[in-house]
Amino acid sequence: MTNSQGYLSELFSLDGRVAVVTGGSSGIGRAIATALAHAGARVVVVARTPGPLQETVGTLTAAGCRAAWVSADLGSRPGVTAAAERAVEPFGEPDILVNSAGINLRPPMGELDDAVWDATMAVNLEAPFLLGRRFGPGMAERGFGRIIHVTSQQAHRAFVQSGAYGVSKGGLESLARSQAEAWSRHGVTCNTLVPGFVMTALNARLSADPDRVAALAARTMAGRNGLAEDFAGAAVFLASRASSYVTGQSLFVDGGFSVH
Repeated sequence: MTNSQGYLSELFSLDGRVAVVTGGSSGIGRAIATALAHAGARVVVVARTPGPLQETVGTLTAAGCRAAWVSADLGSRPGVTAAAERAVEPFGEPDILVNSAGINLRPPMGELDDAVWDATMAVNLEAPFLLGRRFGPGMAERGFGRIIHVTSQQAHRAFVQSGAYGVSKGGLESLARSQAEAWSRHGVTCNTLVPGFVMTALNARLSADPDRVAALAARTMAGRNGLAEDFAGAAVFLASRASSYVTGQSLFVDGGFSVH
């Protein structure tokens, strides 16, 4: 190993770490799960649908990574509890928790009913809270932990009918700060990744409109919309030793969308 390889490994290697990634079978979550696995972590991918889970984990194991999957419904407290207990079975308690699972229901505010509000808060905000409550104290006891949430521009600004989705993502960034306050002195950092407009299935409604896609790209400084793989490096950074003094922060991975 060259000196540079050793130095980079010391900073960024996730060898020996265990990661749980919700929403890890598609989009940004899958890109993050893939990045953490290739950086050395043993990764448990949690999502609802078995087919994409099997395909994701199959791809990772074929590449020599260690990965497992859990099919779970994160829309209810019993579902989250069951998911957490099953997630520790393959590799043990996690050192890294990534909350990327989310639903994107955006009716006009005046038509936002109780069912949409409750479903959005359950998956986008309550599940990350419950998983953090389950895994955060153990991370603190062991002296190392990384909690990473994936939020949205809607946590900071309202556009394209932010509705309950924007509220849930704003709450998630506040949750990260509260978790950081609780556990950072024990070696557990808690941060959020903030995407711009990313071409994933979650944004299928907007992605189907070429004019809107072009307009959103024009709002960036990079001149393009985001791709899921744009989050790989930022995720490895926030999961690694390199970010040990970065906590309670929102890292915008948006091509300059938020400041243009």
